[in-house]
Amino acid sequence: MRDVYVAGIGITTFTRLEFALSEIASYASMMALKDAGITEVDQVYVANMGSPRVNHQTALASAVVDSLSLTPAGAAAIENGPASGGSAIKAGFQAVASGMDDVVLVAGVERMREVNGLEATDFIATLTHPIAEYIYGVTLPAHAAMFTRLYMDKYGVTERHLAMVGVKNQNAALNNEWAHLQQEITLEGILDSPEAMTNNPYVAEPLRFFDACPVSDGGAAIILVSEEKAKELGRPLIKLSGVGQATDTHAVHEREEPTDLLAVRKAAADAFAMAGLTPEDVDVAELHDAFTILEIAESEEVGFFPKGEGHIALEKGETALGGKIPINVGGGLKGRGHPVGATGVAQAWEIVTQLRGDGEARQVEDAEVGFTCNFGGFGNNVVCLVFEKEA
Repeated sequence: MRDVYVAGIGITTFTRLEFALSEIASYASMMALKDAGITEVDQVYVANMGSPRVNHQTALASAVVDSLSLTPAGAAAIENGPASGGSAIKAGFQAVASGMDDVVLVAGVERMREVNGLEATDFIATLTHPIAEYIYGVTLPAHAAMFTRLYMDKYGVTERHLAMVGVKNQNAALNNEWAHLQQEITLEGILDSPEAMTNNPYVAEPLRFFDACPVSDGGAAIILVSEEKAKELGRPLIKLSGVGQATDTHAVHEREEPTDLLAVRKAAADAFAMAGLTPEDVDVAELHDAFTILEIAESEEVGFFPKGEGHIALEKGETALGGKIPINVGGGLKGRGHPVGATGVAQAWEIVTQLRGDGEARQVEDAEVGFTCNFGGFGNNVVCLVFEKEA
């Protein structure tokens, strides 16, 4: 198996975008192509969850290839719920590692704000179990709220801990020009003041408005290449050294212990094993914080902290910039936004930015190993990636 490197990265602003879906993906892709200094690719993978339903567009990968004038490159769309981005990167990794392709473009894109909030919530809810969950009105905020209540009861997590994640990540987004949310928030304003319930109402108790990520449009892209091609291009050598993917039961109630995210645990373990590294080696991480509780739970499942102690590490500042293991320093999904098909690729974009030393005000000092966790469904399909900076 050949080594695989990231040669180029690109991203759009995550907000409301008045462009066609293929144009959003193409913009991020052009940035990545320019960053890598290449004009031809062997294969294009486009990660997207909702284009047929939300945007009335199919054959999205073909449209992106044509828009970029990359024909006759191969093209395929990857749909795997919110884990589509990580899954597309995995496909690109396999193509290069196997020797089938030398240069692969992976783009992730979503235009979710084309529909109203209720329709967007329903669209995302279609990833739940169709018979055991969806037909009873289960939504992702409902899943997250039930999970949060169980976590609170079992491990002592409080609403204050959730708010601390929200404040940390939304304020971190202020240092990321591409991030959706550019409003500073405080614990006083969203939790402690008399106006807190107005400013930050419950959306699915115990989760409040600021415990959830925004609904976003946006795209991100990376270029994966062989080692030979990477050295030829002369770009910083960022190696994609570990890839792990795992699944859990589709219906959450079928899990033996609902507070255990077994797919996260296994995907992370497999990624670290492939890379020959451990969680202790990670300098900066991107965890899938669509809801604030998920950052806490994932930080434990991937091995950064013992089970039930993620919120304690948060209290100590260990997950903030300058802490033991900075998490979501570019805002995460909470601050950067969550165009679902783009998220896994945007996580990789942030990690490569960090390992190159280009994070500016949000730069993690001496970052050499980065980690991403792209969480699909409610933990029923997860992709974890490990990236390394080489001299």
